[in-house]
Amino acid sequence: MELHQWCRHIIVFLLNVWIPSCFAQTTPPARSSPTPTPQTADNPDSLKFRLSGFPRKHNEGRIEVFYKGEWGTICDDDFSLANAHVLCRQLGFVSATGWTHSAKYGKGAGKIWLDNVQCSGSERSVSVCKSRGWGNSDCTHDEDAGVICKDERLPGFVDSNVIEVQVDENRVEEVRLRPVFTTATKRMPVTEGVVEVKNKDGWAQICDIGWTPKNTHVVCGMMGFPHEKKVNKNFYKHLRKRSTEPKAKVKATRQESKIKAITKTSSKPKRGKSAAAKRLYAERQKNFFLVHSVACLGTEVHLAACPLEFNYGNATESCPGGMPAVVSCVPGPLYTQSPTMKKKLKMPPTTRLKGGAKYGEGRVEVLKGSEWGTVCDDRWNLVSASVVCREMGFGSAKEALTGASMGKGLGPIHMNEVQCTGNERSLWSCRYKNITAEDCKHTEDASVRCNVPYMGYEKTVRILGGRTRYEGRVEVLHREADGTLRWGLICGEGWGTQEAMETWYWDSSNVTDMVMSGVKCTGDEMSISQCQHHRTVNCQKAAARFAAGVICSETASDLVLNAPLVQQTTYIEDRPLHMLYCAAEEDCLSKSAASANWPYGHRRLLRFSSQIHNIGRADFRPKAGRHSWVWHACHGHYHSMDIFTHYDLMSANGTKVAEGHKASFCLEDTDCDEGVSKRYKCANFGEQGITVGCWDLYRHDIDCQWIDITDVKPGNYILQVVINPNYEVSESDFTNNAMKCNCKYDGHRIWVHNCHIGDAFSEEAEKKFEKYPGQLNNQIS
Repeated sequence: MELHQWCRHIIVFLLNVWIPSCFAQTTPPARSSPTPTPQTADNPDSLKFRLSGFPRKHNEGRIEVFYKGEWGTICDDDFSLANAHVLCRQLGFVSATGWTHSAKYGKGAGKIWLDNVQCSGSERSVSVCKSRGWGNSDCTHDEDAGVICKDERLPGFVDSNVIEVQVDENRVEEVRLRPVFTTATKRMPVTEGVVEVKNKDGWAQICDIGWTPKNTHVVCGMMGFPHEKKVNKNFYKHLRKRSTEPKAKVKATRQESKIKAITKTSSKPKRGKSAAAKRLYAERQKNFFLVHSVACLGTEVHLAACPLEFNYGNATESCPGGMPAVVSCVPGPLYTQSPTMKKKLKMPPTTRLKGGAKYGEGRVEVLKGSEWGTVCDDRWNLVSASVVCREMGFGSAKEALTGASMGKGLGPIHMNEVQCTGNERSLWSCRYKNITAEDCKHTEDASVRCNVPYMGYEKTVRILGGRTRYEGRVEVLHREADGTLRWGLICGEGWGTQEAMETWYWDSSNVTDMVMSGVKCTGDEMSISQCQHHRTVNCQKAAARFAAGVICSETASDLVLNAPLVQQTTYIEDRPLHMLYCAAEEDCLSKSAASANWPYGHRRLLRFSSQIHNIGRADFRPKAGRHSWVWHACHGHYHSMDIFTHYDLMSANGTKVAEGHKASFCLEDTDCDEGVSKRYKCANFGEQGITVGCWDLYRHDIDCQWIDITDVKPGNYILQVVINPNYEVSESDFTNNAMKCNCKYDGHRIWVHNCHIGDAFSEEAEKKFEKYPGQLNNQIS
């Protein structure tokens, strides 16, 4: 028996050895998957990641990693959602929603840096996940992995996920214009100067031999300018020649004299320097020509995307017969200093940006007929985005964003699958498809971030004394009568949301004097110094603790009213006075109601429903905290804002003939878009607010949801509703807070039509709306 068992063990052992060897001889060799081991890069924080490929949106693509000076890909073997979570976080997104295999976004190039990656999902970096090791792979680029990240950024993430062309980052990292004249360095923006590129060794010049206007177009776009103009090379050659002979007394050219006259008063030169040294700034250092040939097509968004030839060896002698490349750019209307040029450059807009936190960024909206609408993000890329940016008076695009990154629009979607060549003057000149109902939703609205000119405003204002560097009291750099500069405070009296928030911060510097007061901004200014303010400081409470402060945020809410719903629900009700005691207590009736014969008689009310959407990028919350909300026993609710909306009936010339106001009965999420959860509910003294993607509905049949028109005579009027009229809560866009309708009242009935948000139509259409209220269509008999 024991011998039999021993023989059986021998047979099983032989079969285990022999059978695999037989399969090895009759089938192709299977790829081995060795046990992965944790790998650590020299410094995980030094790794760079990006998304590439086409077609894709800004939060998806082929995942590429920069390691040891070279971009490479990751193989899809053993890839998982946990891997994608780690990689998406390193790209600045909160998490992943999926991943792709088999080079769905196209095949990459160069190294395949990682293979058989196995993360648990909680790792800080993919470099600490198990894998074959850096550069150890048996894959081809047909197996490049991709990730799909949730379109929500990590708070405080600095590096943005840019849809970029493939560039050699070791060669050209940054480009700048260095002005030639000393006086020009004090003017912003710098529109003309020597092109310099930065690499690991510092700043260097480009040889201008073979330099073309297309190269200039690309550089100007990077600097934030839409167009370029020709440079007088002979003039620069003459200056270059003179700079080598500083002691020679040469008569100034006519153009040089002109420039000197223009810049004479801007600054006084220091004593002891030659005339040439005072004028010339570009020639103070020896030229180092890093690049000797550039061949841009003109549609590139970065100089590094152009074919470049680099110098080797003695680069200071590598531009025979040439000189450093100089470009001159034409600024957009916002940045030009010439009033004549501003008027010349200003054109009726057919494109606009909405919902952005800064100049040159926002949701792309285009004008079709007389109505504004959005652009779908299918095939949206940097080339098309650059056409928008230049059309708006900015430079080329640095980011082409998808997925309603700057908030969802309202109304029509005018364009889909936009494909520009980059040479178009308008987005309407590009190829595109018309929209059908199934094509796109506003969750796919396209956005841009444009290159804008550097203005140096951050050097003239600072915030100190807050809990973080994003809040504190405001200090501005003030020029005294004698020309000296010093830091001072802004008087907090009258300081509102459009200037900032009404908050106290502790002293964190020795600055104690008020240098500005009476500040009133429209919200469109580029600098606080451009806002209206007192010529002479007039501040009742001049102590430093009463200085103005701010809380800065990159995102904000954006409230808009559902205009069609107002039109659909408007009607007249004659309501008995005995049913209006609560409304009278809350000041929801016109002044004449006070002299009525209570409780007999009635008031005539214009009633309608209000559905207020938050299409912004942050929740709308009351400015006042819960401790300061006011209880109204009559209706049994808390008011979290004194005034939430204004309801007005106006004559053709804009005079109010009847008005109503509505405190926030309660701000809550009545309903939300698909996939969005409610956060705010007023019951039981709950939190109040409106979540992004949700709306608050005030039905036509609740108290104060009306205008008291008892004293209004028959005629043509304009019905206007304004949300957040006192700007108590910050929003990314206040221009869409007003809604207007044409209104005809015959003394018995009322017709309301043509309701729209205040910025939904073109300026021309709005002028006609104001001029001819009433009889605009066949809805009125």
